[in-house]
Amino acid sequence: MFLDRVKITIKAGNGGKGAVSFLRNAQTANGGPDGGDGGKGGNIVFVATDELNTLYSFRFKKKFVAENGADGAQKNQTGKSGKDEIIKVPTGTVLINPETNKIIADLSEDGARFVALKGGYGGHGNNYYKSSVKQAPSFSQTGEVVKAKEVILELKTIADVGLIGFPNVGKSTLLSVISNANPKIANYPFTTIYPNLGVCEVLGESFVVADIPGLIEGASEGLGLGHYFLKHVERVRLLVHLIDIAECEGRNFIEDYKIINDELRKYSETLVDVKQIVVFSKCDLLTNEELEAKIKKFVEIYKIKDYICLSSYTREGVEQLKKKILENLKNIPKKPPLKVEEFDFDKKDVSSIEIKRHDDGSFEVYGGRIENLARGVIVSDPHSFAYFQTRLKEMGVIDMLKEKGMKNGDTVIIKDLTFEYQD
Repeated sequence: MFLDRVKITIKAGNGGKGAVSFLRNAQTANGGPDGGDGGKGGNIVFVATDELNTLYSFRFKKKFVAENGADGAQKNQTGKSGKDEIIKVPTGTVLINPETNKIIADLSEDGARFVALKGGYGGHGNNYYKSSVKQAPSFSQTGEVVKAKEVILELKTIADVGLIGFPNVGKSTLLSVISNANPKIANYPFTTIYPNLGVCEVLGESFVVADIPGLIEGASEGLGLGHYFLKHVERVRLLVHLIDIAECEGRNFIEDYKIINDELRKYSETLVDVKQIVVFSKCDLLTNEELEAKIKKFVEIYKIKDYICLSSYTREGVEQLKKKILENLKNIPKKPPLKVEEFDFDKKDVSSIEIKRHDDGSFEVYGGRIENLARGVIVSDPHSFAYFQTRLKEMGVIDMLKEKGMKNGDTVIIKDLTFEYQD
């Protein structure tokens, strides 16, 4: 099964908890704090590989979680960092932020890496909180808990050349003739239900050709399979436009050319500007006189003089086409990676402080900076809670609450902490 778009859930590892420990050995009965920090959580890392050509492996597994960081230990030992979760995807995969539908990464080269989510920081051990006035802190900080996110993976085929045209014009047959590909071929619409790739060699050089599933009129609006697969021609540098000049399917070859180009234009203005090589296929089914008359009519209408007559059955024109493709590619630079959204997908809120007053008169304080502070609070520990109150004053939170109308005896809520304010 070919799968080229899927939504998955990813979550980086949480940070480990800081340790609460005091030095104890034969020489020291009551040593100072020596609790180490927790380890950092593992990252979520995407890696492109040429070994894959479909997103099928994501059909059943759609949640990926990195390892959590280990807790700190005594003797100031920092916890072990969590292992990164490495997610392999086919070369040409783009990552899309489902909230904005914009691209956040384009893994267009084999081996390309993208750190989508960073692991949470480990919490500080009690040794971190030691000071001249607080020589034996009996509290530590919990590790940073990171949130899961959704991301869309979409495969945009990496190929130099795209074969386009109506169903049954001979694209799959041509691909099997000019390359090492072995596509499924049959005489019914939409035989090709996913892009086939083949490597073509000519004059000691090679290029990659993609057989794009047949387009039809209305493909850009979602009819048929065309719209679904048009994204696979976005990266190609050259288009080979096959036209069934023998009109085996009862269509008009003159109109076919216009319809396909109109669909490309509707889908993307840049696609219609990609250079095309016009190829008249199935020429062996016409007499020379019939062929010449049809080509003359086509040239008069579209003013195109550069074309190739071809028969995949007799191999007539095949070598000419291969050389023509190579000649064109030498003068067409490779396309740059797709434009990536200027947005930090993994941006963490570490500075905001917000205050909300509830109907019952209580005050709720929240925001990234507050959540980070609250990770180190143990209400039952007087030293921990005193440290917390001091930091609230230093950060200006108490003043902000007073500006909102807080008085003695009012209830303050900060995450899971609820306490009564006393000046």
